[in-house]
Amino acid sequence: MSHSRKKLDLTGQRFGRLTVLEQAENVNGRTAWRCRCDCGRETIAKSCHLRNGHVRSCGCARDGCLTYVDGTCVELLRAKTVRRNNTSGVPGVDWRASKHSWRASICFKGKRYYLGSYARFEDAVKARKLAEENLHDSFLREFEREAQAERQAIPSD
Repeated sequence: MSHSRKKLDLTGQRFGRLTVLEQAENVNGRTAWRCRCDCGRETIAKSCHLRNGHVRSCGCARDGCLTYVDGTCVELLRAKTVRRNNTSGVPGVDWRASKHSWRASICFKGKRYYLGSYARFEDAVKARKLAEENLHDSFLREFEREAQAERQAIPSD
């Protein structure tokens, strides 16, 4: 008497940000599935990784469902949080004791930009805020425009 296992079908099921589309070719002898992420990309994931929670997105949602675009985390830009180790109270502004000045900098798309050194704290803050508007805020506005256009392009049932 042969024992046959009921074939598991994950088609249509959601795992984190992934929706299973169809079975894919096996990966290392394990059943794999083609999935679409909420960001629109497709990925292949093994059944066991989907079911045990090891795979929750195509990779765009590292660190708890965060959205990365060109190395920039959209949620962190929106939040405008101050890091715990910040001593000035303003992101990207720090005191350079060796130079007796305030330094302003900003990170964007994986690069750090130095905005200058200033004798007055207020001037360093002004430089940082201007850079935030030019880089972060304009990036977020464009991201939201594109996301809105994508939502409108999806046909409703």
